[in-house]
Parts: sequence; C-alpha cells; structure tokens
Amino acid sequence: MKEQEIKRLVKIVEESNIGTLEISRWGRSIKITKNTMSPNTMTNSHSTQTYSVPPAAPSQVPVEPKAQEAKPETPAASVGGDEIKSPMVGTFYLSPAPDADPYVEVGSAVKKGQILCIIEAMKLMNEIESEHDGKIVEILVENAQPVEYNQPLFRIEPA
Repeated sequence: MKEQEIKRLVKIVEESNIGTLEISRWGRSIKITKNTMSPNTMTNSHSTQTYSVPPAAPSQVPVEPKAQEAKPETPAASVGGDEIKSPMVGTFYLSPAPDADPYVEVGSAVKKGQILCIIEAMKLMNEIESEHDGKIVEILVENAQPVEYNQPLFRIEPA
C-alpha cells in the first residue's frame, strides 16, 4: 500500500469508533489498531515492518523539536511559579473562538477553577482550569499549537 492510502486509513480509524482495522490486499495485509495512550501501530505482515504514526502525523512532526526545546527551559524557569501542565495530547487554544478575547494573558489574576485555555483532542474541546489562585507569569505555548501530554502550558505565581 502507498503511504497516502495508509495515512487515509489511519485517519478513518482515528475519527471513528473502530478499535482495529485489518485489510488484506494482493497477498499483503495491514492492521491498524487505535490505542488512546500510545501512537497507532501499523504492521505489514509480509515485510514485518511496524510503523508508528502519531494521531495527527502531518501537524505533529515539526512540533516535536519545539516540545523538546521547552523541556530544558522548564527547570530553570519553574523557580518563578507553579506550572499548569497539559493533561492530554491535543491542540492548545487561548480563546473560545478565533475572534474572541483570550481567557487569560500574562499578568492576569486567576482563581481556582477558572478556565485558562482549551485543548482540542479528537474534535472535543476540553476546558483546562486553574488548579489554584494566583497570577499568570508566563504562557509557555503559542495559540493553535499542538501540545503533548504533561507539557507545561502556563506558569502561575501563587496568590
């Protein structure tokens, strides 16, 4: 199978309630299994090659270096406040709509339970709330950028 066909099949599996898809064609077979905690795994039974494709492969590939760049900054900068980390993989949004004002900005005072941002995962919008009262010291992710699980999103100075 061509790479484009495989990517199309992966997308179909991701966007549906299908857990596993197995297709045999011309003596070759491919099996795509959805796993919510790890990347989709595809196996070609004749060549015994295994391919790992992140959920949104085209948009996440260039992002990996940014996620790695943010990690070295975290220990040094964490002195200035507590971090709010992403509870999931998805796309980070600072506002409820593209033309709306952001939920918070640097310097904003926040209360426990206040919405800080939205992370879109599998076409669901998940509101991320503040874990405690404080002031936003730093926003560590740009709007509309992919984020990884446990990636720092905000730095908050406790009140």
